[in-house]
Amino acid sequence: MWDFGGIIASKKYDKVVEDLSVFPGTKWFPGAKLNFAQNLLKYKDDKLAFIFQGETKVSKQITYAKLNQTVARLAKSLKEMGVKVGDRVVSYIPNLIETPTAMLATAAIGATWASCGAELQPNAVIDRFGQIEPKVLFTVDGYFYRDQEFNITENVKAVVEAIPSIEKVVVVSYITNGRPDISHIPNAIHWDEFISKEENLTLEFEQLPFEHPLYVMFSSGTTGKPKCMVQSAGGILINHLKELILFTDCKGSDVINYITAPSWMMV
Repeated sequence: MWDFGGIIASKKYDKVVEDLSVFPGTKWFPGAKLNFAQNLLKYKDDKLAFIFQGETKVSKQITYAKLNQTVARLAKSLKEMGVKVGDRVVSYIPNLIETPTAMLATAAIGATWASCGAELQPNAVIDRFGQIEPKVLFTVDGYFYRDQEFNITENVKAVVEAIPSIEKVVVVSYITNGRPDISHIPNAIHWDEFISKEENLTLEFEQLPFEHPLYVMFSSGTTGKPKCMVQSAGGILINHLKELILFTDCKGSDVINYITAPSWMMV
């Protein structure tokens, strides 16, 4: 599947699996060095990468060329504020185009991503993110549901005040025409103020082991505080390729549609 899926790596694996008699717990593809975001951003043309359709009835689109540049600008800003390999970056946001953009920038520099949908209440977000001590929070002024507008800036304030590790809160404007008032949110800055203004950047991808933590996902919390589940960059990548290429026969000209919040894992 590695070869068939065309995985990009600066160093190929020494062997597929370390010891199958140790299961679970063995190491897969030891010796490999790769970057998850580099594999997703290998196209840099004018084909559409994302189409967003929100309840505002406004559709937004972004090409692979534009996405690459936006990720590069955001990655530069994250690195400049001190985010490094192994740090956690999180989002409390709907599925806007900015959401996967922030994830890709996080993965590009080797940090670890976790997300909660904007519909979750502050305590649910704190129970999840409080366990992993994130350095940066990407969020939004609010969201739409059934033609109603829900402002979540007070919820964001509560989350930030409860998690002292958060050094920066990057706020995307979604329900507000112009810039929302974020003066009451500690360490908050607007997306367009945070992202680097520099153009034509070269996106440098940290080369990391196959088992490097890409995502932290969370259990539902029905039996107490949600449990953290760490997903490896290589494991997620090779499973995406397997499921999309083999299971769904997905081509570059196809469109995949997900109607869900970023609180959930879709299979």
